[in-house]
Amino acid sequence: MKLIVGLGNPGEQYYKTRHNIGFSVIDQILSDNQLMMDKQKFNADYTIWRLAEDKVFLVKPYTYMNNSGEAVLPLMSYFNLSADDLCVVYDDMDLALGRLRLRTKGSAGGHNGMKSMINLLGTSEFKRIRIGIGHPEGPYKVVDHVLSAFTPSEQLLVDQSVDKAVQAIDDWVQGASFEEVMKEYNQK
Repeated sequence: MKLIVGLGNPGEQYYKTRHNIGFSVIDQILSDNQLMMDKQKFNADYTIWRLAEDKVFLVKPYTYMNNSGEAVLPLMSYFNLSADDLCVVYDDMDLALGRLRLRTKGSAGGHNGMKSMINLLGTSEFKRIRIGIGHPEGPYKVVDHVLSAFTPSEQLLVDQSVDKAVQAIDDWVQGASFEEVMKEYNQK
């Protein structure tokens, strides 16, 4: 079994913001596979993507970004999943817009949602897919930046990166090792 968690904030006002790119990846997987979020537990919406030989839990916490771990840890315990089964998808403003970076472990890098995950799980050794949202320019504050929508020209690049993240996840859940997926999708 695997657990794919897209980080974001619940609510219509956050729907297509930079901070919700993790939710966008989960939404794309749902759409591509004719699935829908049909379950709720531990402050998260989730569904089970049934594959020939495996089950994949697709999760969107609704605890708000900074408390994401509060939804994920109980789900992992309930379904008897380990950190090795987990992949978290989230935004990274230190990566160029649309750039993907896959890792098997690492720090939170200043991302509050990841800080919550690492603190509550008690480990930083879990898979992650970071998607670049670009850094704020000029006097633009970080909070304003991550909660802003993409411009139409940015959205084209973001849509491509969401598609690549979905492809990477699909390769992993279909049996490729995460290391193989990293080699294929990490952008230099």
